Formats: sequence, C-alpha cells, structure tokens
Amino acid sequence: MTKFFEHLLNVLRGDDRFFSVDGILLRNAVYESAMRMDEKLLRLLLNDDFTREKFFADIDGVKIFDKLAFAWTINNRQFLPDSYTRYANKIGLADERGNFISATGNVSLVFPYKDCVLEGGQTSDTQKRNEIFYNALLAHDEIDRLLEPKVFVNATRYTADNVQPAENFSDNDNLIVKGNNLLVLASLAKKFAGKVKCIYIDPPYNTGSDSFGYNDRFNHSTWLTFMKNRLDFARKLLSNDGSIWISIDDDEGHYLKVLCDEIFGRDNFVATVVWQKKYGASNDAKWISDTHDFILVYAKDKLTWRPNLLPRTDEQLSDYKNPDNDPRGLWRASDLSARTYSASCDYEIIGPTGKIFKPPPTRSWTISKENFQALDADNKIWWGKNRDARPMRKKFLSEVKQGIVPETWWSRDFADDNKIAKYESKDLFGDLSFMTSKPERLLERILTLATVEGDLVLDYHIGSGTTAAVAHKMRRRYIGVEQMDYVETLTVERLKKVIGGEQGGISQKIDWKGGGSFVYCELAKQNQKFVDAIESATDDSTLNEIYRQMIETGFISHKVDPAQIDSTADEFGALSLNDRKKFLMALLDKNLLYVNLCDLDDAEFAVADADKQFTRNFYFNAETAANTIAPKPTTAAMTMF
Repeated sequence: MTKFFEHLLNVLRGDDRFFSVDGILLRNAVYESAMRMDEKLLRLLLNDDFTREKFFADIDGVKIFDKLAFAWTINNRQFLPDSYTRYANKIGLADERGNFISATGNVSLVFPYKDCVLEGGQTSDTQKRNEIFYNALLAHDEIDRLLEPKVFVNATRYTADNVQPAENFSDNDNLIVKGNNLLVLASLAKKFAGKVKCIYIDPPYNTGSDSFGYNDRFNHSTWLTFMKNRLDFARKLLSNDGSIWISIDDDEGHYLKVLCDEIFGRDNFVATVVWQKKYGASNDAKWISDTHDFILVYAKDKLTWRPNLLPRTDEQLSDYKNPDNDPRGLWRASDLSARTYSASCDYEIIGPTGKIFKPPPTRSWTISKENFQALDADNKIWWGKNRDARPMRKKFLSEVKQGIVPETWWSRDFADDNKIAKYESKDLFGDLSFMTSKPERLLERILTLATVEGDLVLDYHIGSGTTAAVAHKMRRRYIGVEQMDYVETLTVERLKKVIGGEQGGISQKIDWKGGGSFVYCELAKQNQKFVDAIESATDDSTLNEIYRQMIETGFISHKVDPAQIDSTADEFGALSLNDRKKFLMALLDKNLLYVNLCDLDDAEFAVADADKQFTRNFYFNAETAANTIAPKPTTAAMTMF
C-alpha cells in the first residue's frame, strides 16, 4: 500500500462508522457516505490538507467535492484489492456534477477507470492480458513516461521496383506502423497533431465473438476506457476541417455515441450512417437478425466541415438528355405543379398550340405566372416533341449541384456488404483471408465524402489494410497502425499488391494502374520483447531462460527490490507455469515496454544507427535531424502529447 493510501486510511479512522470491531475498513460504508455527501465524512476530508487538495475543487471560494474521484480511489485495487466488483457495475449517464440520470443536457458517460489510461497491448486475436489501468490522478508521471514518443526501427520503403531500408521520412510518405496503437498515436501526435483530414476506424465491437479479449470480467467498462484513450488522441490529430468515421454495431454503438459526444462535442455530431452489411436475414438468429452496422460521423468543427458531394451514377446521369439540342447542354424535365396550394400560383397556361393547362386538383403551379412567362421566353419550358404536351421545367445539369448530397442509408448496392468484402479478402489472401475486413467500396464512399486527393487519412485499427489500400488507389496520403503480427503477412503484402496494380475492389472503377510507395516501421521494443516471450512460453526451461535474460538485460520495475528477487529463486521454481508467467510479468517495468525518444542515444537501449537516423528524421525536419538529440525530460517537464 502506498503512502497516499496509508494517509487516506488514517484520515478515515476519524469516523468509527467506517471500521469493523477488528479494524477492517468497511469500504461500502465509506462509498455510500460519499455518494450521499455525508457531512461528517466531508468534514474529515476537508480538515486534512492532503485530502482537501486531492478531492475538492475551489470555485469562487467554495469547496466542491469530487465524489467520483473519491469513489474511484476507495475502490482502487492498490487500496482495496477486492473492492472493484461493486463499482464496476455502476455505469450510466451522469451530469457534470456526477449525478446519474440527470435532466441536464450536459451528459457524459460514467464508467469505472474512466480517468485511467489503458495500454491494451494485445498481439494476437486470442490473447488476453491482465491490463494495467494507470490512474490519471495518482500515476500521472507513469502516464507521461508511457505516452512519451517512441523510437522507430526496421523502417523499410516499398516501391513498385524494389524494397530497401528507409533512411528518411517526408510529409508526403505513406506510413504503416506496427505497434501498440495507443503508443503509436501518442507518437504521431508529436508530428501530425491537427494535420489529419479523415480518420476511419473499425475497432473491436466488444461482442464477445470478435477479437477484443481484454478483461472479460469487466469487459464493457474496459472497452470504453480502451476507446476513450484512443479517441482523445484522435481528436488531437484531426485538422479543424477534419472528420472521424467509426464503424460499430448495436452492442456498444449507443454507449460509444455518448462517449464521442463528450470527446468531440455533441454539437459536432454529424450523422449516424446505417450500412447494410448483409443481404438477408440469418436463419440461425435467436432473436432478430441484424443486417446493418452503424458508422458514427463527427467533425472536429462542424461549423467548418462540409462533406463533399457524391458523383452521379451513370443511371442518374441518364435522366439528363437534350432532345431539342439546347446549347446549354443536358437537361431533365421537372414537374411544374406543387403539392402545397398557393392561390397566387393557381392560373391557366395557354400552350403554343392554344391548348389550355391547369394545375391538378388541390394543387397549384410551383412558380408565379410572371416567372413562368420569363422561363418560357428563355426556352426553359418543355412542351413536348410536338409542342402540345403539358408544360415541364427544364433543369440543366450545368445548373444543379455537381454531385449528390449523401444520405444516412447506405444499401449494399451503394457501398457493398460483408459478402463482397469476404470475396475481396479471399482473392487477395486466399486461405489467409481476413474475414472481418470491410469492402473497398464502403471506404471509397467515406473518403470521397471526407477528403480530396493529397489529404491525410488515418486508420489506427488498420487490420488487413482496406483503408490504406483504398486511400492509396484514390491518391490520398495515409497512416495505418496495427499491433497484431499479421500486419506483415497481410497488410504489407496487400499494399505491395496495390502498388503492383492489383485489380480487385475499386481498382477497375477508378482505373487504378498501380504505382506509389509506402514506408513500414515498428516501435522499438524493450521490455515488450520479454512480454511476447513470456506469453508464448509453454515449458519451464523456456521460462527459466527468459527469467535469466530479464535479470541480466531487462528493465525491472522500480517497485521491485533486486535482492528480494535473488532470495526467492527457490520459491519461483516451485510455482506453476501460469504463476511463473504472472510473476515475471509483475517484475517488468511496464513503462519501458518500448524505447522512448528521449532514450534514443542511451547506449543501454542499443538503438542501431540506421534506426536513430530514421527516428530523428521522422520527428524533426531533415535540416536539423542530424544534429538533434532528443533531451531526456525531467519528471516535471514530461507532458502528454
């Protein structure tokens, strides 16, 4: 137990209601007292300088109790190891004062560990980890170190002609990064904050059947924490005229909507697109077969952002003709009658042949008699081939919007579906097919609406690389992030085929012929290499060797006494395989899973010269990169990007 928790425990001893006869803290009594703003508890906390500073905000001389922060502390596992379960179920809507189900319009989603940073270091689809929740109030120094920009290694440039080490990185380069997406986002923020025009993500849906395997016991709140941490960085990366598009389904979609309202601002919500992911019902559905997903759309600044128009299809263009060879070009005939009746627009029209026309019953014309006569004089009224038909207004293609305003319903005819995505994936990867990828035409629709050529696109759940592939073909710049091992066997291989001119997906539609390049790199692993080895170990001898290497070359947590490690060697040997794994994981300093930029020139981390050069070039401009050494910050200087 830390000194912080020991001090808080001593403060609470001032009220005997909070302790049993044998001196055990009655955490439920403390929690309930906090929730009802118990006067005696508040006086205890206010009378102590330390707790007054931690749990009260001073607003115009009035002390405001942060009961949610206090409740989190009481239920923190470092303080009370078994107390989390009760609080984990308290997920709901709250106002800014922490009152649940309030009538106020300022609503936020409250869930356990909301103010924490969740690393989420998954490296395979089936892997589950004992996640670390870094509390922003209690562990801000650790969070600063965790989110320091990282060193990049193994940078490789892929072009149509060759593959070679990448010595530098320019703003025009496309980029694929392998590594923990939270840490990559924190690193990208140093260079690309405010520069990304469009973010599209297809995150784990948290359905229990997808790849999100973190902490099943508290799956919902853990997923929300996971999403919040990354969306906070996503907002920093977006340009002022940028937008974010998030695929999701019913399981978490409505919670995610409220979370995004809080992060991006409710006023910046644009729309919920409904995408038809299936052609028909699933016969094995237990209740109602779901045939759609959602795409939540938010602008960084809705007053600034506007979607582009969608190009008209050949079918839509076929409505425009020019039977009278009008020099103004193609046009289509439009009805002149209006459903809403107006007496001023109810008049007789005499046609060129003397035929009289009146509006249909209960209707009137759309324009006044004077305006009609002006249009007729300008040859903008169509009387039919024989000049005796009911009058229609000529709507010229050149006078209407140069595209179609998007709608919220995207049918499979408009944006394909999962079946098409499956075919595309199988054509690309064969037996290695990525079954959860999205169809290319869906991404083509999104990028058409949200970007133009040359804009920067980000997908930090890049998966098999659909977003990057479509962005490449549409001549957008892109950054893709993936922490799973298949990034090399699927994502990179797919983009190599794109450069080579593969003709799947949208290629034929946009006449894609190949070309371009991209850079692939990885976060430089330090303790993460031990994490990977521990998780894959299957026998005692392998773990013993990992243990030896950790003691010799790993970075052990500052909370661990090295002398105690040596003295417990016999006890370690007596543990089960799983318990040995847990013990070794506990020894590692989780803030040094990857090499920080500030440690680039530290010999202890043994970063290769080529990796140093690329990393400097990435973070700093080419002119100063060679002479720039990233300073190792003091604790006070560390900041979250």
